[in-house]
Amino acid sequence: MSACSLLAQGLVAGYGERTILNAVNLNVLAGQTTAIVGANACGKSTLLRVLSRLLTPTQGSVLLEGSDIHLLPTRRLAQQLGFLPQSPIAPEGISVLELVSRGRHPHQGLFKRWSTADETAVADALAATHMSELAERHVDELSGGQRQRVWIAMALAQQTKVLLLDEPTTFLDINHQVDVLDLLTDLNQQRGTTIVMVLHELNLAARYADQLVAMANGQVYAVGPPEEILTEQMVRDVFGLESRVIEDPVTGKPMMIPLGRHGVSKWHQASNTERAVTVEAIWNVTKHPMSVGSEIHSRSHIGKLCYAETGIPQ
Repeated sequence: MSACSLLAQGLVAGYGERTILNAVNLNVLAGQTTAIVGANACGKSTLLRVLSRLLTPTQGSVLLEGSDIHLLPTRRLAQQLGFLPQSPIAPEGISVLELVSRGRHPHQGLFKRWSTADETAVADALAATHMSELAERHVDELSGGQRQRVWIAMALAQQTKVLLLDEPTTFLDINHQVDVLDLLTDLNQQRGTTIVMVLHELNLAARYADQLVAMANGQVYAVGPPEEILTEQMVRDVFGLESRVIEDPVTGKPMMIPLGRHGVSKWHQASNTERAVTVEAIWNVTKHPMSVGSEIHSRSHIGKLCYAETGIPQ
């Protein structure tokens, strides 16, 4: 399956008299995973609805491989672009197999019956999501993580080039969050599917995304690789939160540590500049060489000296 690009140009959209998106431009890179992050009510889900043609913008356009999605026939669009909303609800009593099979509807026609290709697509989707053994179970009998796998399996059976997901990890335990994101990464890497998803968990977004889109007040604040976008300044501007951004020891990606009013030492609340000034002051008094983050001096030793000299405890 070849990768597919998605381009939003000058999007203005909202609900009734209320404008949510204001002049949004976004180039979704083909074959990559894009994560959209931002504070509540900043326009993330609205943008996804516009990209999926569920919401018509008052201005601007969305191009799928150069074609305006609003000019594409519905069936053709559904064969190329899939959308998984937040917390979808399955019909009561439907089985896993029946729900996943619905992913083949865009490939059916008035005179086209269920084919071997449809059977294969559904079987492959169930196998990829490890749901084959539960195919005959009712969806409403499954756990939250299993249900999300079923919905992703339905999207896989649809065999689209682009998949949009609105908060696919919502209400899931951390192990199921990682499981779902690993599954989407497999889909991206093995099938070349272009993934666009809204995520609330900033560190997971930075870990799994090739491209990070930060939104604020209905506009794109910044877009690019996580290493460039996830900064302390971005977290401050977009989320109104003080933080420290360090390197994830497992992935090498940036990792954000929030700073609240409690449970954080003054040493960690201090900026790098404040720490450097503190350590320099200690150097001037003690005449012992040390630097912030030095492997020679333990953090507790630096902290004790900081407290003695400046009142900033470790």
